[in-house]
Amino acid sequence: MEEHMRKYIGEIMLFTTAIIWGSGFVFSAISLDYLTPYQILAVRFSIGLIILSLIFYKRLKFIKKSTLKKGFVLGLLLYLAFLLQTVGLQYTTPSKNAFITAINVVIVPFIAFFMDKRKVDKYEFIGAFLAIIGIAFLSLQFTAEVNIGDLLTLACAFGFAYQIYYTSKYVKDEDPILLTVVQMGTAAVLGWILVFGKGELNFSLEPEGILSVVYLGVFSTTLAYCFQTIAQKFTSETKTAIILSTEAFWGMVFSVILLSEVLTGRMIVGAIFILTAILLSETKLSFLKKNSIEELR
Repeated sequence: MEEHMRKYIGEIMLFTTAIIWGSGFVFSAISLDYLTPYQILAVRFSIGLIILSLIFYKRLKFIKKSTLKKGFVLGLLLYLAFLLQTVGLQYTTPSKNAFITAINVVIVPFIAFFMDKRKVDKYEFIGAFLAIIGIAFLSLQFTAEVNIGDLLTLACAFGFAYQIYYTSKYVKDEDPILLTVVQMGTAAVLGWILVFGKGELNFSLEPEGILSVVYLGVFSTTLAYCFQTIAQKFTSETKTAIILSTEAFWGMVFSVILLSEVLTGRMIVGAIFILTAILLSETKLSFLKKNSIEELR
């Protein structure tokens, strides 16, 4: 019973993360009017590091060498994925960028299969593909040509997929909070190295830009990655990827509510596919099996 409760709490945390990331699309769009992508990444990860260190400073003295190593790997993967996504966005459309990034939902079960010889759960696998179809309907403006931006974004999808896979692996033996602190710290240091390297030291102090980046730092980074890391202690990596893929659905919801985007038929079809993917991976159609057993009686 307790294990079931933890599993459900973990999944609620992941859904909350997806909702926060969905709302983050709006604030990312606003902050890009005032700051460069590299400045945004450096600031948001720094905010994450500062908040977590202040709240959990007593735990920091228990940090182990293994936590530092594993947190560094996660932070490196995380920043690399964001960097590839950011650079890719300069050469491709936002819709293709969002869609190709979301392909990580299908990559994750294959990583688990090849790295750990773990059998792919057929319901989760079908769910992952349904999620991808849904995201295609939500975000993709159908164009056939592939450019360098698309390839960079595909590399970013692998980065996020490996980050999800290794989080599941590492969190079994480590304190999720300390793992997140080191992950944030690594990403923040890498972020500032790039900001200094590119000479982007002039920061806009417009209130709208500052508030948007603070939102991304507090909610989309600190809270979201804390929730993701804790939740992955109790949830498989494939299910994690499927639940987090609903970020595209929530992005659509917030765009309609906050940016007055028009709800189209394609958006509705995409939402149905994503919700079906969740239902399939969550229930594994157990309600149909129960009905057929009852009918046999």
